[in-house]
Amino acid sequence: MAMTTTAAPQPIDTRYRHIISIAVPVMLANLAMPLQSLIDTAVVGNMNEAANLAGMGLAIQLLSLLLVSFNFLQYASSGLSAQALGQLSDSNSSNSSSSKQMASALLSILQRALVLAFIIGALLLLAKPWLIEYGLHALSANPASGIAAKTYLDVRFWGVIAELMNFAFIGWFAGQGKTRYMLYQQGFIALLNIILTLFFVYVMGLGLVGVALGTTIAFWSGVLLALWLSRQHLQLSWSALFTTDAEHFTRSKMLRLFSLNKDIFIRTLILTLSFAWVTRLSAQSGDLVLAANAILLQVLSISAFALDGVAVSAETLAGQAAGRRDWRRFAIIVKRTGIVSYALALLLSLLWLLAMPTYLQTMTNIEPVLMLTRQYQNYAILLPLIGVGAYWLDGIFFGLTAGSVIRNAALLLAVVFFPISWLLYERYDMTGIWLSVWCLLALRLVILGGFLYRAYRTGNYEKLQPN
Repeated sequence: MAMTTTAAPQPIDTRYRHIISIAVPVMLANLAMPLQSLIDTAVVGNMNEAANLAGMGLAIQLLSLLLVSFNFLQYASSGLSAQALGQLSDSNSSNSSSSKQMASALLSILQRALVLAFIIGALLLLAKPWLIEYGLHALSANPASGIAAKTYLDVRFWGVIAELMNFAFIGWFAGQGKTRYMLYQQGFIALLNIILTLFFVYVMGLGLVGVALGTTIAFWSGVLLALWLSRQHLQLSWSALFTTDAEHFTRSKMLRLFSLNKDIFIRTLILTLSFAWVTRLSAQSGDLVLAANAILLQVLSISAFALDGVAVSAETLAGQAAGRRDWRRFAIIVKRTGIVSYALALLLSLLWLLAMPTYLQTMTNIEPVLMLTRQYQNYAILLPLIGVGAYWLDGIFFGLTAGSVIRNAALLLAVVFFPISWLLYERYDMTGIWLSVWCLLALRLVILGGFLYRAYRTGNYEKLQPN
């Protein structure tokens, strides 16, 4: 009689090739995302009005403050769909039954996330007049830039529901490893945004309204494409895609979307407020400084999305190692993803060094703004190297599901960053603003690195994880 044995689990692949293979599709999908604000900024930067460009910077920052605070929709969709996929893949049911069960479970996760995104977006839309008025006041908008920001936001707010739904789709696709669907969706939004924005601005002559309208329509079109991709992926009819099961929409299951990510929500809110503070300091220095920084800080946005690809590799592999309590391999993963992260950051800084003259010339034709960006371009060029550690360690701690550590690190960051930033600004003005940005990124590395180093010294990584 043949003996049955339980196969040992496959070892976690920690080769550099595997790390990069995870990172590249995510990186390509992510890079399509900051193109929305980059396209808008470039078009407005060539309107010969510094106030318009300054207003764009304020508008984008206010939208980020409102929307990024709810990106737990992405993390929740990712985690829940990954769990469902893993659990149902291990079931012993027949192929047909298992496939239907998996499709039903995955569909219910997506539907809950989309319903929640719609509710939050609708509330933000209803509160639009107050959010714009008080938000721009909090960011210290000057009269001219404030009017420009309001003009843009009045239209762009009609897309907030679609943008929140976008978070849900990204997480849902990522949790199942369907990164090519992420790439299709984000690439489509970016391409359509370019076409529509150029059409509305240069053919229709709609100015700032046209810029906002192009982006808004692109995001709603992206939702339609994502629904079609979801239907294809699950092999469902359109009616089945929109058919809900009351069993999956209980109060406890809806609240779980919040409870899973409350610590991440706190962390993200603090980081978003930190960058809003930087924008406020820029606004206090006048529209010229605000306009210049709106262009230069796009470097950070683009670089962060690129570096996030390796952070996802770190998150995936560190999570696998932590799940198996394989701390020796976990240490290898930390080291190797760190090496890949810093190598990519060095490459990005070199690329920005070469591309910066062309980038600045493309982004604006306003000579005073152009001159000021050239004075401070080196601060922006070095942003990938200054910030890479923060993104890399974020991935490690997300992989550990160390929510309390992520939250506590953000709270400690807030206590240290805001007073230091104010002192730097008071003493060095615009240079102080850029030193504040560097400080924000470096502090995240130091604080998270401190938590990780303490666990490494004691050999007790379990303390970083939830009970």
